[in-house]
Amino acid sequence: MKKFKITLVLFVILVSNSFAQITSNEVDALVERTLKTFDVPGIAVAIVKDGTVVLSKGYGVKSILTNEKVDANTLFGIASNSKAFTSAALAILVDEEKIKWDDKVIQYLPNFRMYNDYVTNEFTIRDLLTHRSGLGLGAGDLMIWPDGSNFTAQDIIQNLQYLKPVSAFRTKYDYDNLLYIVAGEIVSVVSGKSWCDFVEERLMKPLEMTKSAASFVRLKDTSNVIAPHVPIDGKLKVIKRYQNQLFDGAAGIYSSVNDLSKWIIMQMNNGKYGSENKQLFSKKEHDEMWQLQTIIPANTKAPYNTHFSGYGLGWFLSDVKGYKQATHTGGLEGIVTQVTLLPELNLGIIVLTNQQSGAAFSAITNTIKDSYLGIQSEDYVTIYSNRIKANEETADKVTEEVWATVAKNKKEKLKIDFNTFTGTFKDNWFGEIVLTEKKGKLFFASKRSPQLSGEVFLYKENNFVVKWDNAYFHADAHLFFECDTTGKVIGLKMQPISELTDFSYDFQDLDFKKIP
Repeated sequence: MKKFKITLVLFVILVSNSFAQITSNEVDALVERTLKTFDVPGIAVAIVKDGTVVLSKGYGVKSILTNEKVDANTLFGIASNSKAFTSAALAILVDEEKIKWDDKVIQYLPNFRMYNDYVTNEFTIRDLLTHRSGLGLGAGDLMIWPDGSNFTAQDIIQNLQYLKPVSAFRTKYDYDNLLYIVAGEIVSVVSGKSWCDFVEERLMKPLEMTKSAASFVRLKDTSNVIAPHVPIDGKLKVIKRYQNQLFDGAAGIYSSVNDLSKWIIMQMNNGKYGSENKQLFSKKEHDEMWQLQTIIPANTKAPYNTHFSGYGLGWFLSDVKGYKQATHTGGLEGIVTQVTLLPELNLGIIVLTNQQSGAAFSAITNTIKDSYLGIQSEDYVTIYSNRIKANEETADKVTEEVWATVAKNKKEKLKIDFNTFTGTFKDNWFGEIVLTEKKGKLFFASKRSPQLSGEVFLYKENNFVVKWDNAYFHADAHLFFECDTTGKVIGLKMQPISELTDFSYDFQDLDFKKIP
């Protein structure tokens, strides 16, 4: 009996050592390897366990132009991790009995219109937050993406009606951004304050997120902020920062791992914060935000054996190795981030980066998470690196064929009457674009989103391609001209060339008609 007890104790010790929680030095090594593998200049990481910040640290540099070091107070655009702040703002208003989750949107925004009257009349505040509108992935994002458009929130509320559904209302998950902008307008109308003011006063101030702001333009101190980076032709470059405040309710917040640690500690404490356990929002509404609202097909493969997956109110929700997980990612041009919470383990992980490789934050988050779950962690850095290479090779074959055909056409000096294709074309929600001929070349220019400009080249017959002036978009697109029976151009449709194009370049949702 005694020998059995000794053997059992030794077994427990061996198991414990096999799955020891990751150390600070191991995190350092993991992040440094991630920086190099995915060509990311700077990363900040925080780990919160049992209400205590056990690691909060910066790695690499804020900008390759200055080489200033990232630290735990360095500010990053957290992008769509802002969505949880919008749902929290609405939860406060629900607690104050100023709104209900299932109030109709038109009760507060009478000019709100969707693709048919039934959906318009039945659309609730809850529907704004749950990605089940019936619209396609990223539908209408070209009104906010890339930066520089002149659309307003009222334009978006008005133009939603022109976006065509791809599924029945409330039947399918398709991620959207525009409806979170509408949700931000609900916050403003009900509270009498702008979304930014409300978030900073009612969420950031109580949590003492003193360095954060609801939008880049509202930062009081920009001396410790990252620059966004994008690889262009194999070389990393600093790009212009996205600053369109229209996007704030969906993706506007700038914060640091130190400040966001306070946010996730409150989240895992059911809305309570501070030494006096004050309540930011009620446990009832916190549970509502972390309740499955929209089903997403689950991946039951090892190592996490997830059986259920979906979206709540501002959070992705799933079961991971038997534990509930609430998480979200965020992406702006040159910036991607991830926040992951396992509330039953009282564990939170934050990874912020200043390059747009999602593989970087996934490799770090999953390695740290596995150590706390007691899973023999895989080499995620290598796995994701190989996956990226495979995906890029497949996508490159498609894009290379397109540009090789364009080059062949130019070499053969095919005669093209560009005047056949010139003119002004209008889409109901995106507005007008102009195709002009200059010195034997064809050019594309959007009137409402000036960054969408570039040269147009012949690909095949009435199929042209546009190469954007800004190479960091990685979003060159097909142009398909529509002709009547006489061969006269009457319309234009578009589609991304590469399957790796960010979904917010939703060219496929455009349907231009030529203005006579």
